Order: sequence, then C-alpha cells, then structure tokens
Amino acid sequence: MKVTFPHMGNLSLTAETLLRGIGLEVVVPPPCTKKTLSLGVQHSPEFACLPLKINLGNYLEAYEQGADTALMVGGIGPCRIGYYGAIQQEILRDLGIKMNLIVLEPPDAHPRELWDKIKHLKQVSWRQVVAAIKLTWHKTRSMDLLEEKALILRAKEAKKGSIDSLLSQARTRLQSTDSIPRIKEITRDYLALMDDVALSEEFRPVKIVLVGEIYTVLEPFVNLNLEKHLNSLGVEVLRPLFLSSWINEHLLGGLLNIEGTKRAPGLAKPYLNSFVGGHGRETIGSAVQYAQKGVDGVIQIAPLTCMPEIVAHSVLPSVTEEYGIPALTLYVDEQTGEAGLLTRLEAFVDMIRYRQRRSS
Repeated sequence: MKVTFPHMGNLSLTAETLLRGIGLEVVVPPPCTKKTLSLGVQHSPEFACLPLKINLGNYLEAYEQGADTALMVGGIGPCRIGYYGAIQQEILRDLGIKMNLIVLEPPDAHPRELWDKIKHLKQVSWRQVVAAIKLTWHKTRSMDLLEEKALILRAKEAKKGSIDSLLSQARTRLQSTDSIPRIKEITRDYLALMDDVALSEEFRPVKIVLVGEIYTVLEPFVNLNLEKHLNSLGVEVLRPLFLSSWINEHLLGGLLNIEGTKRAPGLAKPYLNSFVGGHGRETIGSAVQYAQKGVDGVIQIAPLTCMPEIVAHSVLPSVTEEYGIPALTLYVDEQTGEAGLLTRLEAFVDMIRYRQRRSS
C-alpha cells in the first residue's frame, strides 16, 4: 500500500510524519501548481467547489508517482465535503485509475468507523501508533506557532525575505527530526531568531483578521498567497484557523489550551445561532472575537458557491456594522487571478489607512 493525501497548508508535514510513523509507505504529492489545478478542473464537475478539484489533481499527480491509496477527511452537515469522497472515487474509476480512496470521517459523528479504518491502516504496534501521534502533534503545533509569528513580523521586516527564510529552515529541520525534545528546541530557537529580525522603524500597523473556509484559508496556492500579499502591504495578519487548533477542537475535544475557534460558536449566537456546515459559524464568531480585540478589518475567503460561507457572508455586515470595522469577502475558483486579488487588497488596505488618518 502506497498512501497519499491532498495538500492543505502545512498538512504534508503532519500527514507524512503520522503515516510513516504507523508503518505506511507514503507518496507526498507534488506541491500544488497550475498543473494540479488543470488536472482537477479537467476531470471534475464544473460547479464543484475548488478544493474538490485541487484535491483530485493532488491524487492524480501522486498516482503518477506510484500511489495506490488516498486519504481524506470527511464531513457532516450541509457542507459538500461529505460528498467529496464518493464523487472523487467515481471520477477515478471513470478514468480507469485503480486508486482506493479512504475517507476518515469526523470522530464526533462516526467514532467507530474512524477507529476501524485506523486499525486497518496501521502496520505497527499500538505503542508505536501512540508515539507517532505524539511526534506528529508536536511538529504540527511547532510549525503553527512559527507561522503565527511570521504572519505578524513579515509585515514589519526591514529586509524582505528574512522571515520566510527562517520559516523554511525551521520546516526543513522539523521534517528531519524524530525527537520531541529536539522539536521543542527547534521551535524555541527559531522563535528567538524571528524576534531578532530587524524591523522597519517607519511602521504604522494595520491589523486584519483572516476568516473563512479552512482549505482556502490555509492553502496558499488556492488563496493566491493572500497572507504574503497582505504582509507586503504592511498588514499584520491574525488567523484563528490553524491545523493544530482544528485538531485540538475536532479530534482532541478542545482539551488543550489553544484559542483557535473554540469560543467562536458562542460569540456567533447573536448573529448566527445555528450550525450551517463547514466553518460558517466560526467565520462569524471569529470576526466578533477579533473585532473585540480591536482589529482594523476582516477578510473572509471561501470557494465560489460555498454555501456555509455564503450564509456567513450575509450575516457578516451585522457584525462589522456593530463594531465599526470594514470587511472584504473574497470568493475563489479556477478563474480567479492574482493581479485582480492584489488590486482589491490594496484598495481595502488603503481604505483602512484612510480611516486611521481620519480618526487620529
């Protein structure tokens, strides 16, 4: 069995560590590119949302490298991710591709099914599985802590590229270590190195929170490097969604002291008090949470036709009006261009700076 998985931000670091740790042969798909997108678009239904298309492209590229099994997470509720597995499996069959797609359903809805699939996949003892899970968690959390700091400091760095260089070095070192104490040491070292990066003295911060559907928030190819574009405009990016916070909330029951979106459903209640699928409710709750912290603006991003985020989009003006901050909603699909996105971001940031000048 040669197992692969779709890309989503730093998921490849997490998935490769875990799957190798439980004794599987892993085929990491090539990074998402225009070829990935083209393959997915060519073989997917036209009105399928963008994540399905790119995930399919990941599987097809991994198949070319020898993968015969693909893993993906499932979903419940109105979000269409619950249908991804069945649709993608049918597409692969129609293409004559013998690849088995295993859907790992969320444990809060299908605990026994998830347990049975893990038992089927593992090739080592349960003691080794537990060790692999611990190692995977520490790598995932470490990378998220480093990225969280980078989203703030990258906006202020005097020498462009300094933070990205440190982030790349840290990821390479995390990928090659199998020691939890070493992971903690790498994290401390690189957080300190980031703090030592020279910052621009002429800097008036603009703080924007990024909310929306998790895949488009986390995967830079899909959001056209949205965070780096914002950083280059002098914007500190705050993000409630990280892979480690998602794991904590959905797989660990929120046991760990990680803020993430744990408070979001409660904060969303005055505006959206029901589950609408995906991260729709979290989008509203996170907007409230960060508005209370004094951010200057909210950017919501989602795949075109994403129903949960369309619902959140319709509710978001009530939040931003109450807290007196602007919001920008971005929908992305295979037709979205980077130049057009950058123009909208520049206009949004200029508007915020104008508001700052008027209020000072």
